Amino acid sequence: MSKDITPVKPRQLGSSGPNSFPIALGCMGMSGIYGASDEAESIATIHEAIERGVNVIDTGDFYGMGENEMLIGRALAGRRDKVLLSVKFGALRGPDNSWGGMDSRPAALKNFLAYSLKRLGTDHIDIYRPARLDPNVPIEDTIGAIAELIQKGYVRYPGLSEVGVDTIRRAAKVSPISDLQIEYSLISRGPEAQIFPVLKELGISATLYGVLSRGLLSGSQLQPGDYRAALPRFSERNRAQNERVVESIKNFAAARGLKPSQVAIGWALAKQPGFVATIGARKRSQLTDALGAVEHPLSQADVAELEKLVPENAIAGTRYDPTQMAHLDSEK
Repeated sequence: MSKDITPVKPRQLGSSGPNSFPIALGCMGMSGIYGASDEAESIATIHEAIERGVNVIDTGDFYGMGENEMLIGRALAGRRDKVLLSVKFGALRGPDNSWGGMDSRPAALKNFLAYSLKRLGTDHIDIYRPARLDPNVPIEDTIGAIAELIQKGYVRYPGLSEVGVDTIRRAAKVSPISDLQIEYSLISRGPEAQIFPVLKELGISATLYGVLSRGLLSGSQLQPGDYRAALPRFSERNRAQNERVVESIKNFAAARGLKPSQVAIGWALAKQPGFVATIGARKRSQLTDALGAVEHPLSQADVAELEKLVPENAIAGTRYDPTQMAHLDSEK
């Protein structure tokens, strides 16, 4: 049986975009990247999210080499009209799961979209975005191709992911952008300085991923085959310092009758009241915890106290390894 939650005010994705529940469901973790997952539980989690008001489902066509889209397609059978599908494209993968860079050429984009539509079992994608900036393709060409697909009815809105100020401005000159997908959390506040002011200026929203810093802030334990083991913030070298930070968040949460995950999500929602937090819940229990952040919002006094307790430089290690950090236009 589904659990009803108190109706909440939606957050608009862009000045002329669709409305979203304050929390979106990111499905990457349902296809093996954090270790083994349970398909039945993943589908049940998607179903419960929809029943409880979540209406943005986020994926990438390269998650699980396409398996994530097929999983979502199965989960949305008979429910497609209840959600907005957000899909990232362009990441090239090898058969050994290696990273092959980006391809955002218009011809490649149309090819990627054709396969996504098939795997998802739908005739359109609501928000379509390049996963990263392709340094070999002008962003104007990529967004222009998405705009053509919008005219043909295959896409509803163009989005961006992990790009910087110059790229955002150039893209917005081609077509209105619904939202920028970017990592943002209590311990990753970089976008506040330059990126968020530009989004406000241009009427662009943001879907914030990594709000829990891939489970670090909620005390998530690594599983066999978990890719997080290669991330600096989860390394043995940084473990002691980062565990102390997490412990302080746990104490802050306990004093308020909350869970650490709810504090981390609640901070992002209170700090950026116009943006949406994308939560990678793989289980219904994780989803329930995340929704608790909406039911028990943090006050501005809570936000200030939490930031004093956990300053921006409190955590050790970058959010990605050096190679991946070098590919992030948002960090330039």
